[in-house]
This record gives sequence, C-alpha cells and structure tokens, in this order.
Amino acid sequence: MAGSGTIQLRDDDDIVLRVENLVVEFPVGRHQVVHAVSDLSFDVRRGETLGIVGESGCGKSTTARAIVQIPRPTSGTVVLDPGSDREAELTALHGESLREVRPRLQMIFQDPISSLNPRRFVRDIVAEGLAIWQKDHSGPHSQARIDEVLEAVGIDPEVAATRRPHEFSGGQCQRISIARAVALDPEILVCDEPVSALDVSVQAQILNILEDMKQRYGLTLLFISHDLSVVRNVSDRVVVMYLGKICEIGAADTLYSSPAHPYTRVLLASAPEPAPTVDPSDAAIGDEIPSPINPPSGCRFRTRGPRATDLCAAEEPQVQQLGEDHFVACHFPTLG
Repeated sequence: MAGSGTIQLRDDDDIVLRVENLVVEFPVGRHQVVHAVSDLSFDVRRGETLGIVGESGCGKSTTARAIVQIPRPTSGTVVLDPGSDREAELTALHGESLREVRPRLQMIFQDPISSLNPRRFVRDIVAEGLAIWQKDHSGPHSQARIDEVLEAVGIDPEVAATRRPHEFSGGQCQRISIARAVALDPEILVCDEPVSALDVSVQAQILNILEDMKQRYGLTLLFISHDLSVVRNVSDRVVVMYLGKICEIGAADTLYSSPAHPYTRVLLASAPEPAPTVDPSDAAIGDEIPSPINPPSGCRFRTRGPRATDLCAAEEPQVQQLGEDHFVACHFPTLG
C-alpha cells in the first residue's frame, strides 16, 4: 500500500513540522509486534490544517500521539520548526528538554469529559498550564489570558470558576479542552477525533470554534477524523492512511475530486453523498482489514484491492508525485 519515500513540500515553504520515517510498534505476546505506524513521512505547513483520515485501526491516532511523544515512536524523527533557530527534534529530546518544548504542541482528545480532571474547577483546569510554566500565573496578565481563552470558546469565566466538568455538557467540555490547549499559545494544535463523540449540531459549533481559534492565534492544526465530510470542510490538505501507512496525500479539493489510490476511492464511495462524484462500485472490496501483526507483503491494500496483481504482492509501491502537493503510493493509480 503506501510505500517508502518521502512526502515533503518544497524547501521554500514555511514548514512548522517535519515527520520522517516514523515507526510505532507495540510488542504483543512472544516475538510478535503490532505494526501500528510504518515509515510515515510528511510535512506540515505553518498555518494550515492537515487532515488525517482512515478507517479504525489504520494508525491515525497513534501517529498523532507519536508526534507529541506519547508514546515515543519506535524509530524515525519528528522535527518542530525545521531549519529555524527554534528547531527542536522531539525524538532526540528527553526529560526536561522535551518537557520544555511541549507547550508548543498541545492536544485535544476524543472524549472531552474524561480528558478533564473531574475534581478541579474548570477555571483551574484551564489555568494549569500557565501555573506550571509561568511564575506569575496568579497575576493579572495570566488571569486576563484565562478570561480571554474561556470567552473565546463561549464559556463564562465566572461560571468556570465555581463549576466542575460534570456540570457541563459534552460540547461545553470540548470548548474547555480547546481553551486549555490554547492558553499556552502553542504553535500546533493536535486534534484527535475532537468531534466524533458529539452530536451533529454541536460538531458544527466546535469546528467553527477551532477555525476561529486558528485564525485568532495563528495556529496550525493536525486534524484526525474518520468522518470524510468533516475533514473535507476543515482541511487544507488531507492524508489518507491504511494499515499504518500513507496511501495518498493532497489538497482537499484535489483528493476528493480526483482520488488516485483505490483505497481513497473506496473511502469516498462509502460515504453518503447526495451527488456522488465517485462510482459506488468502488466501495466493493473483499475481506476484512488484515492484522497489523502480520501485514501483507508488498502493497498492504492488495488483499482487498479490486485491481491487485502479482506486482502488488511482490513489491511495495513507492511514493510518486501526480501534481502539485498530490502524492500517491500505488503501482496503478487512477489518473485524471
């Protein structure tokens, strides 16, 4: 499926995050490992929203967590602000050095309620980062910052000072999570399925808040989701993952209108759409997803792909560029 090769942008682009040859493996039982993420490479532009999509178990959430070093990747590199005077190779940092970089990357988790400390008042939860990193966390500047981010997400600071997370709805808790993440003025906001646990009407509100915060604070978003329509609406570029590898990456409009990889076509064809642009027959694939403990040889999608050949079993496809910012790892991509 997605093969070796580096999917990187032009050198003159303003890159805020560079991931190279990222591998995450988990030992299970005797002499067995789960190949959760295998040899991923991509860049993220400053100020963009990069969406990562794929079915459950494809490794998208593991990728997001490995970028922020929870868990530490098995191998590969993750570099923040490459080529600048603030460059930090996260995979080479440990202890206090890694801890000092963490405020520059903040994360929003899938379950908004369980990600908040149930015993603390909401205002204290949002203020925790400032309390850790700023000596004047109780001073007027920090208090004004807390009020600012709470109001920005639609939470009354006075109410937040006297209530705990269980007194808020799921959507309100996700607003609080966003405020907590933004309080430290990060460069990158990693959003791991931030709306999947919410009602559809609330999802739109949270997405609007994320877009507003992105513009207001100059954030870069890494947006993880299995919902294709959500990813299309919020992302500048989209990464499609399957069984731990990237199969296609490109501008959202290009990828959705002209998918080149058969798995991307399967995903788009399987999504309900009033006026589908992809042939529904593309949604017909065989067998269940293979085990990440023993992934198929060659192309990982070949056991389910409708056009797989002996070449797909023998050789892993290399990443090839089809157009500007459009890359695919397939021996037989759909062109045009």
